[in-house]
Amino acid sequence: MPLPVCSFEYYKKTHSLPNLIDYRVERKQVQTIVEEVRQNGDAALIKYTREFDRAELQNLKVTDEEISAATGTVHPDLIEAITGAKENIERFHRQQVENDWWENGPGWLAGQRIMPLDKVGVYIPGGTAAYPSSVLMTVIPARIAGVKEIYICSPPDSTGSINPLTLAAAQKVGVTAFFKVGGAQAIAALAYGTETIPPVQKIVGPGNIFVTLAKKEVFGQVGIDMLAGPSEIVIVADDHACPSYIAADMLSQAEHDVLSRPILITASEELAYRVVDHLKEQLTTLPRKLIAELSLEQQGAIILVSSLEESWPVVNELAPEHLELHLEEAWRHLDKITGAGAVFVGPYSPESLGDYWAGSNHVLPTGTAARYASALGVADFTKRSQVICYTADALEKAAPQIAALARAEGLEAHARSVLVRRQKNEPKG
Repeated sequence: MPLPVCSFEYYKKTHSLPNLIDYRVERKQVQTIVEEVRQNGDAALIKYTREFDRAELQNLKVTDEEISAATGTVHPDLIEAITGAKENIERFHRQQVENDWWENGPGWLAGQRIMPLDKVGVYIPGGTAAYPSSVLMTVIPARIAGVKEIYICSPPDSTGSINPLTLAAAQKVGVTAFFKVGGAQAIAALAYGTETIPPVQKIVGPGNIFVTLAKKEVFGQVGIDMLAGPSEIVIVADDHACPSYIAADMLSQAEHDVLSRPILITASEELAYRVVDHLKEQLTTLPRKLIAELSLEQQGAIILVSSLEESWPVVNELAPEHLELHLEEAWRHLDKITGAGAVFVGPYSPESLGDYWAGSNHVLPTGTAARYASALGVADFTKRSQVICYTADALEKAAPQIAALARAEGLEAHARSVLVRRQKNEPKG
C-alpha cells in the first residue's frame, strides 16, 4: 500500500481533482439518454432499465402493497435505528427554518417572503445496495421546508425490486411516490416528466458520474443541489491523536470509491508512520479492501507540515467534504477553518456520525466546492420573493435619486417610469 507521506506541494504536483470535463464520452451518452427520455417518456425508461439494470418492468411506480410488504421484512432493530436517525435529523434541520420578515418607514414597506418549492425530485442510489440514510437526509429537510410533493427515483435490482431498507425509510418520512428508475434516465424523467413521473422544480440527491452529468445537463430546466464528486476526508491530527482511529476514519471514505480522497495532515512524522501501519492492519479484514487500497494509493496521502498552524491554509485550499480535528485543543482552531462541508471535532466524533446519526446532513459539497457551497438543508427547498410597496409621497421623495441613478446607467425609461408618477402628474388613462 504505497500511501505517500509528503509535503502539500508534492501532493498538488502529483494529484488532481476529478473533473467533469474528463468524462466526455459519458457526457455524450448522457445527452443521448436525456433526449430520448424527453422524447419517448416511459418507453425510454423501461428500455434503459432493461439495458442497465437487467430488470423487466411492467410498472415504474412502487405500489403501496410493495412498500408495506418490503418494510415488513426489515428487522425491528433497523426500523428503530431509522426512527432515531429521523428524529435527530428533524431536530437539527428545524433550526434552519427561515421566516418572512418586513421593515417599514414613512410611506414605504419592504420585506421578504419564504416559500417552499411545490415539487421536488430525490435521487437515491440503489440496485444491489441500500441507502436509507440518503432518503432521510434528502426528504426530511424538504418536508420541514413545506414541500408538498416529493418523488423518489431509485434503480431496481434485477428482479425489479427496491431494497426493503430504502422503502422502509421512504415510508417513515412520507413521500408522494417512489419510482423504480435509476441513472441519467431518472434525472431526465424528473426534469421533463413522462406519462408516469411528473416533472419537478428541483432535483437533489447523490449519484454516480452518469447521474451527476445528467443533473448538469438538465440544470436550467430544473434546479439541482450540487454536482457532487467522489467522497473526501481530511484529518488534522497532532501527536496526541490515536492512530487507529485515524486509520479507521480514512478507510471509512476510502471504501466508497477508488476516486475517494482520504488525507491526513500532521506535523508528527511518528504519527504519520503509525497511521500507515494501522491502515495496513485494518485493510486485511476490510470487505471492500481492493477499493480502499486503490483509493489510498491513487488519491490518498499523509501530508507533513512543519507546525499545526501550517495545516489551516492547506485545509482551506483543499476545502474538503469532511474535516476531522484530532487535536488536543480542537475547539481553539475552529475559527481558522473557512472551507469544509462538515467539521467533526475531537476523537469521538467520526465522520460516520454525520453520515447516519448526529442530525447534520451528509449531502455535502466536494471537489473544493466547500470554498463557496454548503451542506444540503432546508433553504435548498425554498425560494424567496421580495415585496416592495411605496405610497405616492414616499415615491415622490425618492424619485430624484432613482432618476439620477437610472440616467447615469443610460436607462432613460427607468427614470421616466418613476418621474411619470410624481404627484404633480395626474394619473393617466
